[in-house]
Amino acid sequence: MTIRVLVVDDEEYLAEAVGTALTRAGMDVSLAFDGQEALDKVFELAPDVVVLDRDLPVVHGDAVCQEIVDTHLATRVIMLTASGTLDARLEGFSLGADDYLPKPFELPELIARIEALARRNAPQRGEVYRCGDVRLDTFRKQVTRGGQPITLSPKEFAVLEVLMAADGGVISAEELLAEAWDANADPFTNSPRVTVSHLRRKLGDPWIVHTVTGAGYYVADEGQ
Repeated sequence: MTIRVLVVDDEEYLAEAVGTALTRAGMDVSLAFDGQEALDKVFELAPDVVVLDRDLPVVHGDAVCQEIVDTHLATRVIMLTASGTLDARLEGFSLGADDYLPKPFELPELIARIEALARRNAPQRGEVYRCGDVRLDTFRKQVTRGGQPITLSPKEFAVLEVLMAADGGVISAEELLAEAWDANADPFTNSPRVTVSHLRRKLGDPWIVHTVTGAGYYVADEGQ
């Protein structure tokens, strides 16, 4: 299971550094730099874990934590703060935070704490796949490109999911039929080719779904 994490800190360099480390640990990471942006992304992405700095502009971290607790019970919160006193920790827990980590902290410890919290939600979550700026969420059956929603038919979604799950591997038309169509599908049908064509049109340029003549299809970001 890919863990979805929202890192919230107004120190952008710190948020980006943490985000890079978590991405390297195999997590699906988004960033926010103030409290309002954090709330917007919590509603949009429903992350498994929010790594939340307490002292935020626009909307204070305490209010963000309270809103998450009140409206997104499946989302866990790790509160970050420059104060490591017992009173500060107790205050953070009183707001509903699931964990509390004083700054500065070690990244391996943060990763371990995120993984521990995410395990509580594991039975309810699917996978999230990315290719460039295309994001596919199997749990919510959502596809976005550059943050904008893309409306796909169930068959188009299924084909894109198979291709993205292959992580660049070439999937033949026969394999697509076996995984995205039912057992009664005509093995000589051109449905995979037509569906891939529709996917390319809906996802737009640059294409992420590519053809290997005589072999099949794969996904790749041309910018990589």
